[in-house]
Amino acid sequence: MAEAVIEGRWLLLIHQIPPKPDYFRVKIWRRLQRLGAVAIKNSVYVLPKSEQTQEDFQWVLREIVEGRGEASLCEARFVEGLSDDQVEALFQAARGAEYDQVAEEARRLSAMPLPDGQIDETRRTQLEIDLARLKRRLAEVVAIDFFGAPGREAAEGLVSGVEARMHEKRYGKQIVSATVTRREDFQGKVWVTRKGIHVDRMASAWFIRRFIDSDARFKFVPPKGYKPLPGELRFDMFEAEFTHEGDRCTLEVLIERTGIHDPGLSPIAEIVHDIDLKDSKFGRQDTPGIERLIAGIAMAHKDDENRLARGAAVFDDLYEYFKRKSS
Repeated sequence: MAEAVIEGRWLLLIHQIPPKPDYFRVKIWRRLQRLGAVAIKNSVYVLPKSEQTQEDFQWVLREIVEGRGEASLCEARFVEGLSDDQVEALFQAARGAEYDQVAEEARRLSAMPLPDGQIDETRRTQLEIDLARLKRRLAEVVAIDFFGAPGREAAEGLVSGVEARMHEKRYGKQIVSATVTRREDFQGKVWVTRKGIHVDRMASAWFIRRFIDSDARFKFVPPKGYKPLPGELRFDMFEAEFTHEGDRCTLEVLIERTGIHDPGLSPIAEIVHDIDLKDSKFGRQDTPGIERLIAGIAMAHKDDENRLARGAAVFDDLYEYFKRKSS
């Protein structure tokens, strides 16, 4: 009986580029960066297997060969050494760093004084050009974010915040999110978010179950391509009903839009904000310790339900502490 063939989930591009001319090596490196490929060894690049990534690698291979280099493209699965999780972590680290760069540029634009009056039209035009360039850069990173890297929601929120601020200055109209105060509207819903939950999604899920619907059910889905079903509400993910707005994390948006004012919540929201957005806006002394604790939960528990349970216990205890301290 013939053995079943196990297909690989990765594509590897193995290449050797002539040392001269220098520009050709840089050109190929930049092409691979734009595709979102990551290096697992010198001259060995990996992408998740799909028809599109295979075509992308084939074009690079052809370009290398035409430049008198050598290249091979193969389908692979890792048996020993690197695990699939470790390879995914390489992609997440690369995209996470790029989201951080987008977020930092958005903060720079947000901090700039907005032009006022006809005399500042040139400066206004430059700001609009910078914002358009930043939006394109964000779209490029999202397109090669294969595994839902941390930082996307923060970057998107900050970029949209800059856009809203410029719109308000130009047209005198403030763009605000809809405020919902009827918690009854959210009873019996299924709350959907991205797999691999971390601090903002842990805290938001805890808030939903503690303050909105004690019987709330949660669903963890891939970062790309999910279509919500009737009766579902999404949070902290692309096009979600509740996600980052401007420089506010999802937990802050949930608290504001549900109209729940509780002195025990404010310090938690500040801690989650600083961990998630990495901007030290509130600078609480207890934030670094909570950040390490949340990181430990993520390292020790791959399953999202386990992460949710462990995170909920942390936020329950934090809430009791801050609530009693404020009374």
